[in-house]
Amino acid sequence: MPNFSTPLSGLDATQQALSVVANNLANMNTIGYKDEKVNFHDLFYQTLGTNGAGDSIQVGGGTAVGSIASNFSSGTNSSTGVPTDVAINGNGFFVTQLKGSTEYTRAGNLQVSTDGYLITQGGQYVMGYAASGGVITAGALSQLQVGTGQVIPAVTTTTMQMNTNLSSTAAVGSSFTSPPIQIYDSLGTAHNVSITYTKTASNNWTYTATIPDTDVLGGTVTGSPVTVGSGTLVFNTSGNLTTANATAVTLTTPSISGISLTNLADGSAPISLSWTAMDTNGNSLITQTASDSETSASSQNGRASGTLQSFAVQTDGTIQGAFSNGQTVAIGQLVLAQFGNQGGLALVGGNSYETTATSGQAVVGSPGTGGLGTMTGGSLEQSNVDMATEFSNMVVDQRAFEANAKVISAFDQVMQDTINLSR
Repeated sequence: MPNFSTPLSGLDATQQALSVVANNLANMNTIGYKDEKVNFHDLFYQTLGTNGAGDSIQVGGGTAVGSIASNFSSGTNSSTGVPTDVAINGNGFFVTQLKGSTEYTRAGNLQVSTDGYLITQGGQYVMGYAASGGVITAGALSQLQVGTGQVIPAVTTTTMQMNTNLSSTAAVGSSFTSPPIQIYDSLGTAHNVSITYTKTASNNWTYTATIPDTDVLGGTVTGSPVTVGSGTLVFNTSGNLTTANATAVTLTTPSISGISLTNLADGSAPISLSWTAMDTNGNSLITQTASDSETSASSQNGRASGTLQSFAVQTDGTIQGAFSNGQTVAIGQLVLAQFGNQGGLALVGGNSYETTATSGQAVVGSPGTGGLGTMTGGSLEQSNVDMATEFSNMVVDQRAFEANAKVISAFDQVMQDTINLSR
């Protein structure tokens, strides 16, 4: 009698194959989706005997789905310009967490939650390394805060420098005032420090540093500038500064001390400034030559506080935040996870995977290290489904289904003919 289970197994297997093809085509536009392929295997065999050569005579029992394998090759990157969109180039998965459950995804169409954290479309928190003071701290994973409005604190100015030339042809008693240099106190308030130079003799000058009277507690708009430091400068015959406040200016002591801002009106901590007068190559930053008196450049190491305005993801996963005070500071770093057998990961929907006993545990690291891929901010990884291949597979599976259905029809006819033999 015909064994109907054999063609029925073919119908079931090819039906599953068609379902996989349909799922691939349905997810052609799903971000980060990985194409799947069905692999069949044959079933048990019935041995009917042997032939004259002693070889077994066997009849197979059909087929079944042996595995459904994911193709983890990278999809095409599509530029979007959206800062929360991140594409993975190469190996690795984003790490996500929600309510203590850890999952992994290739889908980089991320977004910012109402409380300012980076999350997936499904609401899972995207995990990474935290940053403190612009420095990434690799270690325990944490949620990444990227919401606008977060603040970086002010940095008090401790050093300043000015590239200034004082005219050697100026008359004794004449003065020159440099354009004010803006420094910052511990609260981030800016203060304009002006330096006035007065020639007292050949190669000798005095300086007086002042700030506006309003910067000092009890000051008024109409008050005279408040002196915050003063001293003497001596130049050699080559026009280089040699002595400041009776102290030699050398590579060992390249700075002028004595400028101090106290009793500030905003209640900030006192500021003690170190005025750099010589660079690391031994070049004098304050000179006296026959050129006009002028300050060509100035700099200082303080800053006001700032609020996050925007951010961008770098190739190594670092999230660089642009703040209102003009600073660009790292505010976190995305990480990637890899597995000993990524084919063993279990799909759980929502573009996410979970670990299994066969996948092994996740090994987490910074993008671009340890075999992990890199990232492209403002881009999305498209699915790697190839339409032409899927249509070809669909036709093959459809024909296989029809062929097995024909076999069942043939078996049915044989069964009817067998029954009719008794009539």
